[in-house]
Amino acid sequence: MGTGVQEQRASLTQGEGLPLASSGQSEGSYESIKQTRSVVNSLFSGAIAGAVAKTAVAPLDRTKIIFQGKLIYRTYLKDGFFSLWRGNSATMVRVIPYAAIQFCAHEQYKRLLGGYYGFQGKALPPIQRLLAGAMAGTTAAMLTYPLDMVRARMAVTPKEMYSNIMHVFVRISREEGLKTLYRGFTPTILGVVPYAGLSFFTYETLKKMHAEKSGRPQPYTYERMAFGACAGLIGQSASYPLDVVRRRMQTAGVTGHTYGTILGTMREIVSEEGFIRGLYKGLSMNWVKGPIAVGMSFTTFDLTQILLRKLHQMGYTR
Repeated sequence: MGTGVQEQRASLTQGEGLPLASSGQSEGSYESIKQTRSVVNSLFSGAIAGAVAKTAVAPLDRTKIIFQGKLIYRTYLKDGFFSLWRGNSATMVRVIPYAAIQFCAHEQYKRLLGGYYGFQGKALPPIQRLLAGAMAGTTAAMLTYPLDMVRARMAVTPKEMYSNIMHVFVRISREEGLKTLYRGFTPTILGVVPYAGLSFFTYETLKKMHAEKSGRPQPYTYERMAFGACAGLIGQSASYPLDVVRRRMQTAGVTGHTYGTILGTMREIVSEEGFIRGLYKGLSMNWVKGPIAVGMSFTTFDLTQILLRKLHQMGYTR
């Protein structure tokens, strides 16, 4: 009898435990699927945002690099209007993964920092907001830097020099060494931290202030563009001198200069061209290009995210 009662109790205990385990597994599986969908949506939205923004400002971006590299080629007269988009294929190869990784990383860092500091599902405090943006930009830059180097080379050299992206990789590796693909990497990272940090911080802060003032949880499209433009203006102005240094170091192989270190490059630029005219060359054009590109990028990302969420709610996606 005693043995039977014990077996019955054991059986009941196991039976009662099964639904709990199943429920836990179901909840865990749901959260896993939800998280995966969030990552995929962020990657896709970021890729679209980067492609749209960079394609729109490609001619201005190319002209800015020419100013920075001191290569006064009248390419638009010599090779025609569409030469202003030369290097855009390499730009897309870099920008699409860069923007996808950056926006996705930003969403994940916001989630992780929010959970760690007790702000899950809420707007992060200012310091954490700045940190999430800086970490996202650093992550993307580290993973896509060689593609940025290739794009810079294609934008400042005659089209006869490099036929395609792979040709740039092969020639640089063969003639200048693989290390050249990471020339200018340090100033890039040092520039990305304030640029990405301030850009995301400004955009998120303006959206938060707007929601508090207007009572509307979502700003209109033109408001998103304006917030993104402010973010781009602040972020790019803060990091611009390091952007000039990075471009000079990247294009050193075709300009005849031998830039070694960040401080050495800065000293040479300042001694030859002056502080303002050297380190801020092309900034006025950047004030035109930057706000447009960043505004379009943030707006496109947000709107694509909203569209994907609506499609999921309507049952078009899983």
